[in-house]
Amino acid sequence: MGTRRTERLGNLILAELADLLLKRVKDPRLTGMTLTGVDVSPDLAQAKVYFSLLDASRRREVEAGFQAAAPFLRRELATRLAIKTTPRLVLAYDASLVRGAEMERLIRQVRQADQEQAQTRGEDPDGEGQA
Repeated sequence: MGTRRTERLGNLILAELADLLLKRVKDPRLTGMTLTGVDVSPDLAQAKVYFSLLDASRRREVEAGFQAAAPFLRRELATRLAIKTTPRLVLAYDASLVRGAEMERLIRQVRQADQEQAQTRGEDPDGEGQA
């Protein structure tokens, strides 16, 4: 957890990067990437940019595309932000979307199994407790 200043700067960098990736970066390797957050170091020298993908097999491809675009992104951030030095951008994978989708699949699977068991016992499968 950073200071309020680093958090504000991280949020600003996140918004600007999202805009740049959407409107200015044309690298097809970066399609489907979702930015999930930015953590700025206390000395403001580095910004860790977290991203997520639904297709985790493309992780290396996206990382390579971001590395290629990083100098351009940093230059653009320098022109858009009113700060002395622009932090170096470091990409970090955030697996939370993939884990969330997997958990949702498991919950659906368990609920379906419960409903099937309730039906075989002759119970109301949707019976959430009858009053």
